[in-house]
Order: sequence, then C-alpha cells, then structure tokens
Amino acid sequence: MEYLRLPLPVQKAMRKLGSDISDARRRRRITVKLLAQRADIATRTLNKIEKGECSVAIGSYASVLFVLGMIGRLQELVDSSHDMIGRELEEEHLPKRVRLPKNLKMENTGE
Repeated sequence: MEYLRLPLPVQKAMRKLGSDISDARRRRRITVKLLAQRADIATRTLNKIEKGECSVAIGSYASVLFVLGMIGRLQELVDSSHDMIGRELEEEHLPKRVRLPKNLKMENTGE
C-alpha cells in the first residue's frame, strides 16, 4: 500500500513522538515484549511506534501511552485551552454587545 507523503514537520513530530515513547519505556525498564503485551499490540507494531511511523493506528499509540501512564497527555493534545489560534479566531466573531430578547426584558423589569 502506498502512503501519501506527509509534510516534513509532521514526519519530524512523529519521529520525536516515537523516540519519546521509546525513552519513556526504557526509563521505566520495560521490555518491548512486555509493553507490547500490556498494550495488546504486536511487538512489530511497537517497533513501528518507536520509530514514529505514521501508518500505525492512533489507537495503538494511545494504548502504549496508557500503559506508560501518559494517556492524560493525549487527552490534552487539542484541548481548547491550548488552542490559541482557534480562540483568537472565535473572539474576532464575538458580538460587540449582547441584547436580551424583548420578552426577557419585560420579565426582568417586572412590566
């Protein structure tokens, strides 16, 4: 199967992720075989993950991060609190002022 060529920054980020996963595994003194068993993936798949190969399913990456105790990092990956560009774009479209609907105005004033 032929894969589309990914942008260079994506390839670099994936290689770094794989390297970081490999480092985390080794810091915990966990063998490739044991981590693969705990993550319920093949050792070959874990080897691909540690190389940062993009053809591996994100679920496999997530399983490995879970076993390493790092799944929270994945949960925060695209959290809106970290999405500065999205928040800036959203703020551009905020209304200049907010008005209550007429029926609510009458209820609030007691009329």
